[in-house]
Amino acid sequence: MQSSVVGLALGLALSLVPAARVAAVEPGTMIDASNADEVKDLLPPEIHKHFKNGEYMNKLVDFPNSKWAWDDGFDEATKWNAEHLVLDEHKSPIDKATGKRPEYIRGLPFPNIDPKDPDAGYKALWNLDYAYYTGGNSHNWTLLNWVSRSGIDRSSVQDVYFLYYDGQPRQYSPPKNSENFLFQFLSVTVSPADLQGTAALGYRFKDPTKRDLSWAYVPALRRVRAVSPANRSDGFLGSDMSQDDGFFFDGKPEDFEWKVVGHKEALRFVDPDSIAGKVKERELPGGGWRTVAINNDRTVGYMVKDWKGVPWGPVAAAVAKRKFWVLEGVPKDKYYLYGKMELWIDDTTWAGAWNRKFSWQGDLLNTLQVLGYATYQWNDKERWWGATMSFQLAENVKQDRATAAGMNGPGADPPNDRRVPLDPGFFDYQTLSRFGK
Repeated sequence: MQSSVVGLALGLALSLVPAARVAAVEPGTMIDASNADEVKDLLPPEIHKHFKNGEYMNKLVDFPNSKWAWDDGFDEATKWNAEHLVLDEHKSPIDKATGKRPEYIRGLPFPNIDPKDPDAGYKALWNLDYAYYTGGNSHNWTLLNWVSRSGIDRSSVQDVYFLYYDGQPRQYSPPKNSENFLFQFLSVTVSPADLQGTAALGYRFKDPTKRDLSWAYVPALRRVRAVSPANRSDGFLGSDMSQDDGFFFDGKPEDFEWKVVGHKEALRFVDPDSIAGKVKERELPGGGWRTVAINNDRTVGYMVKDWKGVPWGPVAAAVAKRKFWVLEGVPKDKYYLYGKMELWIDDTTWAGAWNRKFSWQGDLLNTLQVLGYATYQWNDKERWWGATMSFQLAENVKQDRATAAGMNGPGADPPNDRRVPLDPGFFDYQTLSRFGK
């Protein structure tokens, strides 16, 4: 009860933004220790603290909605969804005419969010998911770095694949889906040597009553073992980032109780060169598009010589004012590591910004910080996020450390690919041990 009262009070405080304070900081201004208090009401408290202490320094830029657009056909699908989709008793989207989930969903499932609707939190979360799924199948070589106040403590390279059976333009999804998958996921550790070949595999199903299936392969044990869905909240490979962090929040919506606790303007981290149209992408010969991340060598503080802030600070990012739905979620599984989640989601792009995770006692434990992007035009019909760098940061607030991820792995042309063709057989748990050989 006390945590609910505190959460309500915080939400009210954040929504009452003094006009003079906001107007004092204009685009082009560097937000740092000298003016952090002028944007205090536009940031989560732990992020404001970084700026106040001189640990974060980022320029304020303008990110107008005109910099964002969906694929051809996305808006039409969204309109159909608005007229036909409702939530069932499990809080899963169904066609109100048939009482069943449509064979394929594209577009925003619930474009019209009413904050007074008791199911508004679930609807906003489904929009978050499908706004991301539309980016399509992915393959990335990405860094996963453990960072402390002294710099990098440990570094690994992950080879990561996602195959989506819903959400993306339909020609990119498998033509058959007898298992009723929503998506499949595979991550294999490339380095360091003591972790090489460690693999994590996951299946998510459209059936709201069917929990995720997860497996892990550890080469030293030479066996594949099933993993409880509750373990998706644990730190991946001992880091402060979990599988449920995913792209921002990748837990199964039906496994939580969700509600809207705010709708307000706030600041978020963005890729300024994405907004400025400096994105470089190329079409792959076998299908899909690869991002050339031109800013990945200066994304995080420890990469930049003479950086004075905290080593995990998002150096190359800017901040922009956007409007957000703020959701609060409580897991139904009492073995889940966190007792409450607070998600800030852009109400136009439906991209997440801040994922704040609290203990079952109400203490802030971890905050996930991610970038927002403008649209990049792949061709005359297809468009999605255009990035010049990738950055996801899971900060362990209690332990004063962080895990930085998303930056490209080694090599001259590492995979950073979307809408690539993937074979469902690649995600067979019975062959997971092949990565340890």
